[in-house]
Amino acid sequence: MRMRFVSEWHALFSPMLASGLLWLPDANAQSAYPTRPIRMIVPYPPGGATDLMGRTAAERIAEAFGQQVVVDNRGGGATIIGSEMGARAAGDGYTVVVGTITSLVLNPLLHRKLPYDPARDFAPISMLASQPYVLTVHPSVPATTVPQLIAYAKKADGKLTMSSAGQGGGAHIAGEMFMQMAGVRFVHVPYKGTGPSLIDLVGGHVNLTFAGVTSTKPLAAAGKVRTLAVTTARRSAAVPDLPTIAEFGLSGYETNTWNALVVPRGTPQHIVQRLNAAIVTGFNRADVRDKLREQGADPEAGTPQQLADYIARETERLARVVKLAGLKPQ
Repeated sequence: MRMRFVSEWHALFSPMLASGLLWLPDANAQSAYPTRPIRMIVPYPPGGATDLMGRTAAERIAEAFGQQVVVDNRGGGATIIGSEMGARAAGDGYTVVVGTITSLVLNPLLHRKLPYDPARDFAPISMLASQPYVLTVHPSVPATTVPQLIAYAKKADGKLTMSSAGQGGGAHIAGEMFMQMAGVRFVHVPYKGTGPSLIDLVGGHVNLTFAGVTSTKPLAAAGKVRTLAVTTARRSAAVPDLPTIAEFGLSGYETNTWNALVVPRGTPQHIVQRLNAAIVTGFNRADVRDKLREQGADPEAGTPQQLADYIARETERLARVVKLAGLKPQ
């Protein structure tokens, strides 16, 4: 499954993007697009980090095209509900989908009968932005550094509880990677979203979690949780005082959460190019970049090929983490 998925991203997208072999309509049809509102499917409920990123992208596309972009939140099923809806939509440029590490990388690794195939059913537009997870503990945990947490976890002998936004999601895998590299075990407690996961952390019902900067920063400022480190290779501009996990001795530890834009397979190449140009131009604006960084995200807009290559690399890398964690495809 993994090797097929990785190879399909290269086999399907590389020739298409390099040589432009998709069907091209006539010049009048190209210049007319779009003639009606565009639907943007966000496979999460309103208000979360992915929803905010999707709305930022929707604003940039609307500005570029002078056409309304309607955000359609379709949360549930670990992004499967919204992603399947996007995969089944017509490839006519009037449906775009916000993809995540969960929908484009982890779901194919963890679901045997996934009702969509990212490599087969989607064409890449652009990465949007990435954000570190933050290793966060309840104040009752006697640790202010990662080494202290590891020592405490070893004494607890596998009894510490770790919440996440859902089984098999990016935050869960960040925790599994930490356990593998630190030589500790936590009891994983999955929730239906970051919000419920953090509510129970604040309430002291679980000991620790991995969650995004946007969600954890205000809780830490209020003293409701304690943040220890970020999961990325470099420190985050949004929380510059927080070290990386790798800085504490877990060399090579690196993972993040990210959002990308994709469209249903078969979308004409000229539309792919126009959507990409709208995102790259919009996300490179100074005011947009500053706003994203204030939210803890790093703008990452690039080419469709760069997105396809990144998904392939992440699939191969995280497949090893999933295997070591003993997570079997369901």
